[in-house]
Amino acid sequence: MTGIDLIIFDCDGVLVDSEIIAAHVQSELVSEAGYPISVEEMNERFAGMTWRDTLLTIEKEATIPLSASLIDRVDIILDKRLARDVKIIEGVRPVLLQLTLPHCICSNSTSERLAMMLGKVGVKDHFGKHIYSARDLGPDRVKPKPDIFLHGAAQFGVDPARVLVIEDSVHGIHGARAAGMRVVGFTGGSHTYPAHADRLTEAGAETVVSRMAALPGVIAALAEWSETMTA
Repeated sequence: MTGIDLIIFDCDGVLVDSEIIAAHVQSELVSEAGYPISVEEMNERFAGMTWRDTLLTIEKEATIPLSASLIDRVDIILDKRLARDVKIIEGVRPVLLQLTLPHCICSNSTSERLAMMLGKVGVKDHFGKHIYSARDLGPDRVKPKPDIFLHGAAQFGVDPARVLVIEDSVHGIHGARAAGMRVVGFTGGSHTYPAHADRLTEAGAETVVSRMAALPGVIAALAEWSETMTA
């Protein structure tokens, strides 16, 4: 085990409570298109995935083709609802102020959406230029691929093995683990479900926290344990 030199945060469902809003919009439109799906199932199966990949997965299971226009329709409706309704995850601001380690954001959301959400909840300036979108790397490089996590580590010149990722989705954890990074699972968003913590652990999270306020202590404990193991 190694120490920790960088903290990477996912955004949706970790810093901002946006996944529940996305699940409502997506389930409404997909159900209208002829594939009934609940908000709960949308959260459990597709949280952390891009809408395009979600649609492709659903289309493979559906008995009717889904219109490509659903991609644009969801983006338009979701951006309006996020701009109106998105809120910060409880405890995020004090945790960010406590952190002494370098930290950044690595997300599947577009740069434009990230700027809007983080600006609305008041933490965009805290991260400055260290807000990275997998979409900027290419449409085929989003999570669960490891590319965005490796990109984030490279911006700081940090060995991936010395990075700790905070993720709320199975897909995100798979990407971070594929990048050779350590992961803490987070279940403090409104989209959490009964088996959430278990699924994050099974995906590779070393531990799971349900409150952001617990994160600094977990980071300190993991770093201390790592250094003890390598001493």
